[in-house]
Amino acid sequence: MFTLLSRSASLKRFASTYGMRKSGFARRFIAGESIEEAIEAARTLQARGFHLALDYLGESVSTIAKATAAAREYIRLIDVIEAAGIERNISLKLTQLGMAIDRATCVDNLRRILEPAARHQFFVRIDMENSPYTEATLQVFETLWGLEYRNIGLALQSSQFRTEQDVRRMNELGARVRLVKGAYKEPSAVAFQQKTDVDAAYVRQMRLLLDHGVYPAIATHDPAIIAEARAYATERGISSDKFEFQMLYGVRRDLQNELVAAGYRVRVYVPFGKEWFPYFMRRLGERPANVWFVVRALLSEGRT
Repeated sequence: MFTLLSRSASLKRFASTYGMRKSGFARRFIAGESIEEAIEAARTLQARGFHLALDYLGESVSTIAKATAAAREYIRLIDVIEAAGIERNISLKLTQLGMAIDRATCVDNLRRILEPAARHQFFVRIDMENSPYTEATLQVFETLWGLEYRNIGLALQSSQFRTEQDVRRMNELGARVRLVKGAYKEPSAVAFQQKTDVDAAYVRQMRLLLDHGVYPAIATHDPAIIAEARAYATERGISSDKFEFQMLYGVRRDLQNELVAAGYRVRVYVPFGKEWFPYFMRRLGERPANVWFVVRALLSEGRT
């Protein structure tokens, strides 16, 4: 349902009008529409002991010109982050760089970003999108890895049947993986449909990463899986500096604080940009609590 709603032009116009006001309903999950707003949010998080990953939102661009513009904006983001003195870590989606139009253009745009990123010691994470792009994303990643770019990592989604093999594939390369459950509605032919199955797959893949991966990112807000990760790492003698937890901006801030207080590394994914609406709708689809947060905010704004 939320995927369909994210494509609604009228709902997007409504959200654009009200969502990003100073007290707007989307502000809980989106740092802002500008790089400057994202930097301000990132500074606050870093001061509280969190690590950072900034993401200039956008996906599935329709023209080469838009893909090139997105690459230029990421290059500008690198300059702004360096000047701001905050942690040098960014995330991006390959369809934002033109993968759905022309893979060669996408690779060129990614290289244009990775060159200054490498010079200024940035780490760049490639987000995983829905299943039609999974293999293409892995192939683009491996292309850049083969060109000796080592300042890159990849996200994998536990919900897809293929992911355990993909985890092994990345472990063999020595690449850094962010493991997520997956926010996309996938067909039963390629992905688990039941939460219990997704969770069980996540735990299996997480253990593979902790045992054989390179500084894996355990990206979840599920307290049971977080407890499982902590217990498994302790049991295997894996110190807390060998992996990190990752969570989304504005989601389960209580858990984020608890983990930092317990001495774990927690990286907060800080999204920003004018194309925030599809990302926002996926966040609503993931957790009912997110929907109720937005409803309360809208009711409060209506009373005001």
